[in-house]
Amino acid sequence: MARSVSNSRKALNTAVAATLGFLIFFPILWIVVLSFKSEGDAIRAPLEVLTSGWTFESYTAVQERSDYFKHFSNSVIISVGSTLLGLLIAIPAAWAMAFVPGKRTKDVLMWMLSTKMLPSVGVLVPIYLIFRDLGILDSRIGLVVVLTLINLPIIIWMLYTYFREIPGEILEAARMDGASLRSEVLYVLTPMAVPGMASTVLLNIILAWNEAFWTLNLTAAKAAPLTAFIASYSSPEGLFYAKLSAASVMAIAPILIMGWFSQKQLVRGLTFGAVK
Repeated sequence: MARSVSNSRKALNTAVAATLGFLIFFPILWIVVLSFKSEGDAIRAPLEVLTSGWTFESYTAVQERSDYFKHFSNSVIISVGSTLLGLLIAIPAAWAMAFVPGKRTKDVLMWMLSTKMLPSVGVLVPIYLIFRDLGILDSRIGLVVVLTLINLPIIIWMLYTYFREIPGEILEAARMDGASLRSEVLYVLTPMAVPGMASTVLLNIILAWNEAFWTLNLTAAKAAPLTAFIASYSSPEGLFYAKLSAASVMAIAPILIMGWFSQKQLVRGLTFGAVK
């Protein structure tokens, strides 16, 4: 029997949730406000900032100084490319672990997850030297490879969790009907795990889009994504708050819009199999 919740408790929960949501969103809101201010107004006291004039001059200056669309296209190619390459590797791996489990499956999963605990700076020098010798330094291909390797443990973990929720009897029935391993994965398993795979794709695109450490250290100009685009407005001469805010808004707006329109699919995928 479900517990009844009083109206006052609902109002309190709603107020707490709204307050937490506002506190989390406030930094983004403040960046948006600063992006429409001049450099002189952006460094004033908060109340003076809100009452000062609004202008698009920071956006104009950013576009004139930097090629936004080049950085944007690099971010799209790198984030989507690394996610798709990760899926090609992770789907067979997750299938093997979910439906042909061995005694060491959990140990392998924990080992893969433990690689995420390694500080990135610990492997920066060897990866930098390898990329330099292979000629893929400051290239989209190099960033796609490194971001795939970084996010691969998460992709496999998520897909493994979703695949485990699919009854093995369905795959056995497909095998009895003569389905090959390729047909089983492509035409039986994959369609049933679409919600989970969609959330995996969305989450990893966001992770790759926001990756800053590797993009700043492995790129210079040709393959620089939007994270490098933002960092270029922090210079020894000082911080240009209005321009930095405008660059930040231009960098995060695409991923925020994508997350807003795909939030139902993301929540559905993340809760896939949670209720029996």
